[in-house]
Amino acid sequence: MLSFRLRFLLMSQLDHLFQKALQFEFLTAEEGLELYHHAATADLMFVGNELRKIQKPDGKVTWQIDRNVNTTNVCVANCKFCNFFRVPGHPESYITDIPTYQRKIEETLKYGGDQLLLQGGHHPELGLDYYVDLFSTLKKLYPNVKLHALGPPEIVHISTVSKKSFRETLIALREAGLDSLPGAGAEILTNRVRRLISNGKCSAEEWLEVMKEAHQLHITTSATMMFGHVETVEERFEHLLKIRAVQALKPADAKGFLAFIAWTFQDVDTLLTSLKGVHNSTTADEYIRMVALCRIMLPNIINIQASWLTVGKEAAQLCLHAGANDFGSIMIEENVVSAAGAPHRFTYKSMQDAIREAGFEPQLRNQQYEYREIPEGIQEQLVNY
Repeated sequence: MLSFRLRFLLMSQLDHLFQKALQFEFLTAEEGLELYHHAATADLMFVGNELRKIQKPDGKVTWQIDRNVNTTNVCVANCKFCNFFRVPGHPESYITDIPTYQRKIEETLKYGGDQLLLQGGHHPELGLDYYVDLFSTLKKLYPNVKLHALGPPEIVHISTVSKKSFRETLIALREAGLDSLPGAGAEILTNRVRRLISNGKCSAEEWLEVMKEAHQLHITTSATMMFGHVETVEERFEHLLKIRAVQALKPADAKGFLAFIAWTFQDVDTLLTSLKGVHNSTTADEYIRMVALCRIMLPNIINIQASWLTVGKEAAQLCLHAGANDFGSIMIEENVVSAAGAPHRFTYKSMQDAIREAGFEPQLRNQQYEYREIPEGIQEQLVNY
């Protein structure tokens, strides 16, 4: 048992770190680890919540209506946590056609959505020309629908296939209709982890470089972290510091990373589980602590999202008292994370109910975190969470 004096000294050190955090100072990885290993969950939640109240003082929790549509399930990245992909030539492989997009967009509009999250596999035959044509066609058909599309790994893949620089690829996609860039494919931004779980995907350095280029072009992005697999706790904090450093480099008039989302590895029937015996043992308490620490370690990112999709309603609600201010999208459609076991679902009504139950005012938003009114006469999709 720790002596009274040692406990007092430890508490004093933690108090010093909390004071630094409340002044929006950048904590080091070692300081973050100190809080992770020694701070009480209640204290982390309190500090995270105080920071949220300073950065988002209106007491609202934002949410969104959009749909995740997959461009293709053909992929050569061979991520060991993904059950969604199919190898080239597989009988279940597909490339989504325009009539399918039209049907899904019409449904999305019916449900009040204003955006498609477009992502897919690393198809070896789909380069920049394909995506420019796709985005241009969708924008001609539906000029008001936003395209939150691809992600750094796909930008790297498309650039490689088409022999273009990241900047050239981003400019061409933006001109074709790209509105914002998701933070997908970050997982953990250390190459040790990436070699183990996603060796065919871009390196940590390439992921970060794509985001730097996007910010220089004033393309709004988000950032993510998937944890609870083969990473060490130290690597989680290395990841956070790399994200924070890129955000610090953005032009003053650019939004950069407008949001950060941490979620837990989903382990149902994945190769990472069956071949390597890796299971997600993250508890609700650990997830809430990590959300609070994300708010503490990332003072230059204003929106922190709780991943109800992977941890469920109750844990996500507690995160709203630990620094999170956003509940993400109701996800009219989501196929990738769900394929690995994420069972949770919301409708536009139950999403708002969950936010109110947690003691906050729900506020519909768009991808730029601008407030929207709920469209009149929208229909509620028939799903359960």
